[in-house]
Amino acid sequence: MADGILLNGISLGGRGGTNPGQMRVHSGGILWKKQEGGKAVEVDKADIMKLTWMKVPRTNQLSVRTKDGLYYKFTGFRDQDVTTLTNSFQNSFGISPEEKQLSVSGRNWGEVDLSGNMLTFLVGQKQAFEVSLADVSQTQLQGKNDVMLEFHVDDTTGANEKDSLMEMSFHIPNSNTQFVGDESRPPAQVFRDKIMSMADVGAGAEEAVVSFDGIAILTPRGRYIVELHISFLRLLGQANDFKIQYSSVVRLFLLPKSNQPHTFVVVTLDPPIRKGQTLYPHIVLQFETDTVVERALAINEDLLTTKYKDRLEPSYKGLIHEVFTMILRGLSGAKVTRPGKFRSCQDGYAVKSSLKAEDGVLYPLEKSFFFLPKPPTLILHEEIDYVEFERHAAGGSNMQYFDLLIRLKTEQEHLFRNIQRNEYHNLFDFISGKGLKIMNLGGVQATDGVAAVLQNDDDDAVDPHLERIKNEAGGDESDEEDEDFVADKDDGGSPTDDSEEEESDAIESGNEEKPAKKESKKEPSGPKASSSRKKSKDGDEGSSKRRKQKKKKDPNAPKKALSGFMFFSNMEREKLKKANPGISFTDVGRLLGDKWRNMTAEEKEPYEDKARADKKRYKDELDGYKNPQPMDEDESENA
Repeated sequence: MADGILLNGISLGGRGGTNPGQMRVHSGGILWKKQEGGKAVEVDKADIMKLTWMKVPRTNQLSVRTKDGLYYKFTGFRDQDVTTLTNSFQNSFGISPEEKQLSVSGRNWGEVDLSGNMLTFLVGQKQAFEVSLADVSQTQLQGKNDVMLEFHVDDTTGANEKDSLMEMSFHIPNSNTQFVGDESRPPAQVFRDKIMSMADVGAGAEEAVVSFDGIAILTPRGRYIVELHISFLRLLGQANDFKIQYSSVVRLFLLPKSNQPHTFVVVTLDPPIRKGQTLYPHIVLQFETDTVVERALAINEDLLTTKYKDRLEPSYKGLIHEVFTMILRGLSGAKVTRPGKFRSCQDGYAVKSSLKAEDGVLYPLEKSFFFLPKPPTLILHEEIDYVEFERHAAGGSNMQYFDLLIRLKTEQEHLFRNIQRNEYHNLFDFISGKGLKIMNLGGVQATDGVAAVLQNDDDDAVDPHLERIKNEAGGDESDEEDEDFVADKDDGGSPTDDSEEEESDAIESGNEEKPAKKESKKEPSGPKASSSRKKSKDGDEGSSKRRKQKKKKDPNAPKKALSGFMFFSNMEREKLKKANPGISFTDVGRLLGDKWRNMTAEEKEPYEDKARADKKRYKDELDGYKNPQPMDEDESENA
């Protein structure tokens, strides 16, 4: 890339193992992104306090310590990377990385170095291991010479089924000179007290800083007591408890519901929490918008004026969702995303829609789309290949609704159905303003061209299919469901939760559409047929993929241009199949998408060149296709 150094195969370490990803070191700091998408770590150069290199088995490790006490460990660097990055750090950051040596003697007698919020165990002046004191939940003095450190039970670590550090014991003899005590306080007691003061163990960890009772959570479904502690948040429900480290909190979303007395607060996690076999990458809380609360924080005054200076206040008073979000942001350090410039026809921040037969609302945000409440689906703009406005799946002459297809660069699709037609212009203006590629049925990018796809010749026409659905539902269509949460209902989790890491739902959605296309002509015409079966007045059978049927109507229409990713896929698909006999279509798409994301701009350039040439070819053919002889005569007269 033009600005900075891009490195693939760099892993971020943690108590639950390592996560592979991609790192970019640029003039403004360090950026690391998880390989499968999701978690990102961004460190501004002004926040970096110390950089350390260490030779570890088969690779090199970079430790980054920030001024606010956070500590990151990255592995996967080659020897030549160490030299290159060291020079970059010196030139761009003005910081010279230190070098540490790893102890490989296997001895367990050594010295303890306590610096910042890190505990480092040294053997012969070489580092044997180090742990973050922010992860310590409790300390116990066993006898006179042994100190036990207990670590937080991290539900997000358990989601990945990896080993996690739970406890560690130190033996400190009375002859120890580092932690000098007396007869009433032996060295082990001095060591324990030191750990407690640095790890915020005690009142800050045992007691909640603040709590909110009876909060409705839509995923994982239930009514919970939400406790915010110094280094973690806890959800206490009747059937389930969750303990979540703030280090797993990626981002917070504060999203009011359109014309409804509720507000969503979404806590996005990476890795996700798990209940049974269901993963929850998004905790969706629902607050009553007009409720006013007052909360005083149970936190040490010295800690408030030092570690949380300019981040937290001693007390808060205001709307409950604002108070909750401000306190959680201050404790976790996570950024908050609010609605951007988009406004619906009802002057709300979202449009009504449905996904996988679940009704909800779609929020067009400045850098993403977010569908709530379930399955909570977050789609980043940078992951999108193109969007397409489609006729409503029910077909017919009544076009009071339309569908929005979002196709990802990984070839996965999300189809948002039943969007009211009067939202079309707002959505089109927003999407085009973000520079996202719009691919409508005719392949025309102009607003008028897309609008023609959704044009209704008879606004007063009645769609019998939609009328039947309304009648079966008891008449009027309800607004946004505010009965999302019922206290007496089961506390079980929804098996349909989406994850940025687990795209299985999106893949499943794509597979649902393919048989529908093949079987549409064989489906019975009885009243119990599914909503995907619908005949228009012209006799065309509808489906959620009407755009593909449209292509078949004119065999002389120009073939659409391919993207750079599609040229790449066509070249690599057969190689993958040969290298992985029996691999499924879904896995092929996922591997191709992963490989494309990890390629550099230079590696992608040959495919992008082909895409640009093909785009020009398509435009030329389209002009000729749309301008028959009469237009040629006009042009000759003008000439």
